[in-house]
Amino acid sequence: MAPHELRRPFKRPAISDQQRRRDLALIRQTQQRSDSQNRARRLASSLFDLPSHSFPDACQADFPDNVDVGYAIALEQSPELEASSPTVRHLDFVQASKLKGSAARHWFARQLMLTEWMIDVPPNLDRDWYVFARPAGKRCFVVSSNGSTVSRLRNGSVLHHFPSSLPNGARTKEISAPSHVYCILDCIFHEPDQTYYVIDMVCWRGYSLYDCSAEFRFFWLNSKLSETGACNPPSTYHRYRFSVVPIYDCNRIGLHKAYTGGFAFVKDGLLFYNRHAHYQTGNTPLALVWKDELCSQYVLDTDSEGHVPAEQQVVLELQDDGKLTTSDDPPILFGCLEKEIIQKSSFQAGNFLRFSVIDECVRIVDGKLELGDLKFVGKANRARAFADSYSKVFFQYTARHSPLQFQDLIASLDPNLDENSESNDMEMID
Repeated sequence: MAPHELRRPFKRPAISDQQRRRDLALIRQTQQRSDSQNRARRLASSLFDLPSHSFPDACQADFPDNVDVGYAIALEQSPELEASSPTVRHLDFVQASKLKGSAARHWFARQLMLTEWMIDVPPNLDRDWYVFARPAGKRCFVVSSNGSTVSRLRNGSVLHHFPSSLPNGARTKEISAPSHVYCILDCIFHEPDQTYYVIDMVCWRGYSLYDCSAEFRFFWLNSKLSETGACNPPSTYHRYRFSVVPIYDCNRIGLHKAYTGGFAFVKDGLLFYNRHAHYQTGNTPLALVWKDELCSQYVLDTDSEGHVPAEQQVVLELQDDGKLTTSDDPPILFGCLEKEIIQKSSFQAGNFLRFSVIDECVRIVDGKLELGDLKFVGKANRARAFADSYSKVFFQYTARHSPLQFQDLIASLDPNLDENSESNDMEMID
């Protein structure tokens, strides 16, 4: 399909296979969750002599409807449950904190859940999704452990090393705790007000939230973070302020609030999270980012001088066999370099290379983007830890030729769901 053939009718059909990948992601996590729950229930039954299906009813009053009540109660009652869960593969942060140099950067660079770019509006956007404004700034993990707090950027390098009021985040009597108590938050550091805006909670006091739904993680984030004093102004043992972001049900009212509302931070697009999504490392179609000129200064990628190039540019990773791929798992192939060119240019596998896209060579076939011929521009910035994702390349292409507009998002929503929207919003105000 040529660029001029792309059309965005008022309520348009999908142009990509993003929804198919979303369905597969939900199926995979359902199976993983089922295995995890069965193990946890067997262990809970043996530890507490409880029926595998029962938990105290009184505790359920503390949780909203349709969240992971059984799993949450099990976590609260028994830290040992985590040892039997498959999520233990994610919980090596204490050991990883002992890594140094490139080994540490490499490990931490692969721990964040990375949003896909919204190419098509998901079905049931108003029933299955949350929306919130994305603060402009540096995406990072914040880990509090052993009386200290460290933030690491998306490429794995250290941003700040500081004391905080997070659990075990400073060496004070009020905050210090045993070594197994630690906290992991997914944040964006906002330079203008020197604030960490928390967009997700991954681990709290040593309890894993990887296999909990976004609905439950956001509920715990709202209720737990304010209890610690982390949202208080900076002090001697709390160098940076933390703040939560208002999160809304993605109906018409919530979407308009996120899009047009005023916030304490500079806005850089909108984030959409599927309420059933678990926290999984790497790119996921269950969390999406969308931008236009009214809610972001950075819709189109810029070059090293901050200018939007005349042609779209992509950054791809060079493989051993000369293939040029994206950062996805599995990676998407977008081109190939001949062996003679690789040897002449002294390129090595793992290098990130920048190319210009030739519009006349781009095609969309059965929902898949094909770039055709690419024009080499140069090596990418050495600070990069990843190539571009497939969804980013696709979004950047459509943004130049037929952008997904805010009115397309509104057109996909059911106006009948707005009546009770105020009671369903999870506005996280500190």
